[in-house]
Amino acid sequence: MSTTPTPVKTPVWFWPAAGLGLVWNAYGVVQFIKSVTASRDSLMSMGMSAAQADTMSGYPLWMTVAFAVGVFGGLLGCALLLLRNRFAVPVFAASLIGYIALYIGDITEGVFAAMGMEQVVILTFVVVVAAALLWLSRHSVRHGVIA
Repeated sequence: MSTTPTPVKTPVWFWPAAGLGLVWNAYGVVQFIKSVTASRDSLMSMGMSAAQADTMSGYPLWMTVAFAVGVFGGLLGCALLLLRNRFAVPVFAASLIGYIALYIGDITEGVFAAMGMEQVVILTFVVVVAAALLWLSRHSVRHGVIA
C-alpha cells in the first residue's frame, strides 16, 4: 500500500481565475495610490463637487488602513494562490475584513451619501470579489489544488 498522495490535477479554471484576481487587485493598488495622493483640488478637477471632494479627501486614517489591508491583501493573496500556497486563505480573509471595514466606513462616514449609488455598487462588487477569492482559496485547499 502506497503512502504517497495522488497528485491533484489543477482545474483549467484555476489559473485564469487567479490571474484575473491578480490583475483586479493590481488595479485596486493603483486606485489606492490615487486615493492617498489625491488632493481636494485634484478631485474637483476630475469632476467631483466640493462636498464630494471634501468627503473623499477627509477619510479617517482607519479607513485608509482598511483600504490598504483590502487591496494589498488581495494582491498578495492572488500571488500566493498562483504559487499554490495555502497561506492565501488567511491573507484573503484579512483582505475581506479590510473591505468590509471600508464598506462600513463608507456608510458611517457619509461616503455613500456623498458619492451616490455608483460608489455603493463599486464597493459592493469589490466585497463580492474579495469573498469569491477567499472562497476560491478555501475550495482549492479543500480539494488539494493548493497545499
